[in-house]
Amino acid sequence: MASKGSAVLRAAGRLAAALALAALAAPAALAMPVFARQYDMSCNTCHVAYPRLNAFGEAFAGKMNMRMPDWRAKTALPSQDAELALPKVPPMAVRAQANVQGREGEEIDPITGPTGNKSGFDFQSPYLIKLLSSAPLSDNITYYFYGIFAEKGANGEALIEDAWFRHGDAFGSGVSVQLGQFQLSDLMFPRETRMTFQDFMVYRMAGVTYDRGVLFSRELGPVDAALGFVNGNGINANFNINSPGFRRPDRMFDNDSRKTVFGRVGVDVGPVGVGLFGASGSQRSATGAAGADTGTRDTDKRTLGLDLSGDFGGKLFWFAQGLWNRWDGFLDPALDYKWFGAFAGVDYVPGGRWVYSVLWNHADAGDFENTNTVFEGIAMRTLSFAVSYYFMRNVKGIVELNIDLLDPQPRTGPFFTGHLTREHYLLFGFDAAF
Repeated sequence: MASKGSAVLRAAGRLAAALALAALAAPAALAMPVFARQYDMSCNTCHVAYPRLNAFGEAFAGKMNMRMPDWRAKTALPSQDAELALPKVPPMAVRAQANVQGREGEEIDPITGPTGNKSGFDFQSPYLIKLLSSAPLSDNITYYFYGIFAEKGANGEALIEDAWFRHGDAFGSGVSVQLGQFQLSDLMFPRETRMTFQDFMVYRMAGVTYDRGVLFSRELGPVDAALGFVNGNGINANFNINSPGFRRPDRMFDNDSRKTVFGRVGVDVGPVGVGLFGASGSQRSATGAAGADTGTRDTDKRTLGLDLSGDFGGKLFWFAQGLWNRWDGFLDPALDYKWFGAFAGVDYVPGGRWVYSVLWNHADAGDFENTNTVFEGIAMRTLSFAVSYYFMRNVKGIVELNIDLLDPQPRTGPFFTGHLTREHYLLFGFDAAF
């Protein structure tokens, strides 16, 4: 296994080097993303290095409600009607990614075992094509959405992820109210602004990514406070409303009235940003072979989080997140299951065209160990190294090496669960926003 994996990585490395040389001749994109286009400014107004935000970019996305003070003059059509603010042009932008990946990994069905689907060398192009839009609609209301036309090879379908309205000052209270689809984890470290291809995996495992609901936030002196409520079903589920013999045209986006409540309190302690996150709600139980099916019981779910961040001289940015999870009665109604996950990373932006990033992902399956269910797969230890080269402010190439430090575990029960194979990869790709 080791020699085969090494050969794969060597072959992928040779191809990545060849593609990198070829990319030097690639034409640079000239267009700017939507905010830069609206306000005639460069991407580095809001980004240290796209997509990582600087302090002004964080304020623009947060307390400035995604608009400049002169937003009406810059973005809205001249009108005699003071109660109308139409964008001068459709406020659209595109983000596109294409990758080539050499990896060690395969598809394993938890019931039947290896499916035969595996590739040590993979063209992932396009990996992502995303349409984004945002504009101020009034002095206090902003909308934002993005839709994915293609992701991970799934052509022929579209998916809307972020999609919300935000009022920046509800009833003159200073409270911001956001209604729609968003990620709970955006209160800590937005996944969309990470510098690595590798994800902040504990957010996905803990189920604190996309959901539908409302979020209230306000600055209280040095403290940032946020409180929200979401359905807890994610953003794909909907349910019919039926009466005998007739189906209403409406749909329910949730199948019970119990909501997940979540919130975060953040404060700067000297040069370090500190945040405490909590979420409490319910989720459907797991059942069936290997726990791979959704059950019918509602089970309690709790998450507590601590996040830390800071920077040195505006060049080296560091961040860390820990999440402690408790899922009551999730597999067995009489048992509670606790597990922990975390990540930490550093982005070094020395100036010029190069950026260097490191990301550590860690998760301990905790009480799910030896359950012979898919939830044993929570366990992970990976270290990712990424180097980004910026052809333009909004066009970069990336080379990333991911090392799986968790030893493969032999199958211990009738099902194929746990960390059965290592998942090293070497990736070369392009990422552009325009």
